[in-house]
Amino acid sequence: MQLTILALVFSFSLNIFAENDTKTSSASKNCYVLSAKRVFDGFDLHKNAAVLVNGNKIVQVGDPSQLNRSCSRKMKLGNATILPGFIESHAHITFQNIPGDKVLKHGITTVRDTGGPLLKPMGGNGTLRILSAGPIIQAVDGYPLNLFGNHGNETPSSDKYGTIGVAVATIEEAEKAVIDLVAGGSMLIKIALEPGGETGAPWMSSHGHAAPPQTPWPLLSLDIVKAIVTKAHSLNRKVAAHVGENTGVELALDGGVDEWSHIPCAEISDDLLQRAVEQNVTFVTTVDSLSGCTGIHANTHKLAHIMSHSTDSKSKFIYGSEIGHDNVPWGINGEEMVLILNLTSPDGIDFGDVLRVFKSVTSEAGKHLDNPLLGTLLKNAPADIIAVRGNPFERFKLL
Repeated sequence: MQLTILALVFSFSLNIFAENDTKTSSASKNCYVLSAKRVFDGFDLHKNAAVLVNGNKIVQVGDPSQLNRSCSRKMKLGNATILPGFIESHAHITFQNIPGDKVLKHGITTVRDTGGPLLKPMGGNGTLRILSAGPIIQAVDGYPLNLFGNHGNETPSSDKYGTIGVAVATIEEAEKAVIDLVAGGSMLIKIALEPGGETGAPWMSSHGHAAPPQTPWPLLSLDIVKAIVTKAHSLNRKVAAHVGENTGVELALDGGVDEWSHIPCAEISDDLLQRAVEQNVTFVTTVDSLSGCTGIHANTHKLAHIMSHSTDSKSKFIYGSEIGHDNVPWGINGEEMVLILNLTSPDGIDFGDVLRVFKSVTSEAGKHLDNPLLGTLLKNAPADIIAVRGNPFERFKLL
């Protein structure tokens, strides 16, 4: 009976919307106004505000009484918080066969798939937006193919861009891989600089198979790393590196890599962390998924301290939870946000630090994807909107 009543109420509401629409201009027929006690636009938190949407685009965030004059269809959410859809900057949903609708349902509207089959950009307009990096460029017999092979993916092994990694042995092979990946839809070039052996690293477990191969694992040469970065930049793509310890970090820095896909697992020397900030590296966090690592908390805290005293640096933290790992949720990870807040606030926590965490998973993440409207509620941004009861700025777990 309750479900029937709810269905009737919803149907009645839609009929009222449709009736009221006849009184609006044709340009407003697809509009609606969402209002709530709080609206976060990707930059600032607004109290008792509303969002005007037309079609699949944001029109404006503002005062409800004013925006209500622009559109007759209204939804009042009360003691809730409206936010732009969250951006997951490190996931393996395709390789791990994670259902996109599950991820979308739990607050993530854009996923950057950083290691898996190569796909053209897809989604949006009501489905999960997926931006693929494609397979990780690695050394022959190195990580990740030495652990994963074609496991977890039904793509034929003859398709070298259909699994989690692609091995290269020469500069020519590396440059061709970059060209092929970009032509196939890759939005990011990712490389593995992982010799293995870090205590607590997930990649040092068996992953349900035999014990991992003996370390150290082969690494790409510096010349190959530089060639990958140069070619990727010429094609307007950033390069991210999977790094976990000093050797890989130094190689990434010498090669001019733009991003670390993780905060490294083993504790990194202070001089290399200082270099990373000076070179404007972006750090994707994944602190929760790598919580067993011995150095990740110290690395995050030290980087935050260096960044807080480097006013000229453009380094920043971007939220990443590594959807695809068994120990993290298929959606927003409140624990990742808590860890980012606690570990990247070296001078104590204030509301500005809380805002910074929310920006790292919305507007700053969109900017890093070279799409400054993504992760915002700015005019003409895609209407990726989520809402949660209560105030998640006081309690991340609500998300």
